[in-house]
Amino acid sequence: MKLNNNTILITGGTSGLGLEFATQLIDLGNTVIITGRNQAKLDETKLKLPQIHTFKSDVSDPDAIINLYNRVVNQFPELNILINNAGEMRRLDLHDRSLDLNNITREIEINLSGPVRMVQQFLPHLQTKSNAAIMNVTSGIAFVPFPLAPIYGATKSGLQSYTRSLRVQLKKDGIKVFELVAPGAKTPLNDKFAGDVDPKMLMDAGTLVNAAIKGLKKDQFQIFPGIASLLALLSRLVPSLIFNQMSKIAERSLAI
Repeated sequence: MKLNNNTILITGGTSGLGLEFATQLIDLGNTVIITGRNQAKLDETKLKLPQIHTFKSDVSDPDAIINLYNRVVNQFPELNILINNAGEMRRLDLHDRSLDLNNITREIEINLSGPVRMVQQFLPHLQTKSNAAIMNVTSGIAFVPFPLAPIYGATKSGLQSYTRSLRVQLKKDGIKVFELVAPGAKTPLNDKFAGDVDPKMLMDAGTLVNAAIKGLKKDQFQIFPGIASLLALLSRLVPSLIFNQMSKIAERSLAI
């Protein structure tokens, strides 16, 4: 697809992959809008990237999504690409009784319900645009459970399934639906796993996003940067081997 002169909305754009997407897509000549929950971080990002447009919003809040839609479409009627990037990944011990019934599903609200609601809200607008596209950011963990982050893995598997179905349903509308299957990356999302994951296994965020952009340009609807393709392959060929490795990380970290 054409990746210049677009108007692109990126959720979770103040750090990590979202910030890299914003930076590289601006360099390609696009109008870029980002969201975030923290106004101070949005302001800091605006100082780094004066061309960027920022909106405070929370993808886990349906009312905030409706409000975001009204503001963005009013100010940027040419919006034609949505990148659902916002995400949260927590190392969780499911024995922890401080995880109440609201807290335990937080990642579901952000990582799965958030993108589904964003698409549902913005879809009528995207249907009116040429060169329209949606990209959902999933993970290599969608293929292999990661017991140290059990809810995160479940959300990415769910988002992958939803994205594949969405692609089928939107084909007749001419809206391209991409999935970025992200490997572990050197981003704040993975900082809390610093002692659990070999840093050599983490991909540079800029390199990862550059690969994603190349995939978008080639209309590669499922994009596998770095070792993500290996995880997908091993999950089919030797599922128990890779799952056992993931399980050992959790057993060592949680002392279970």
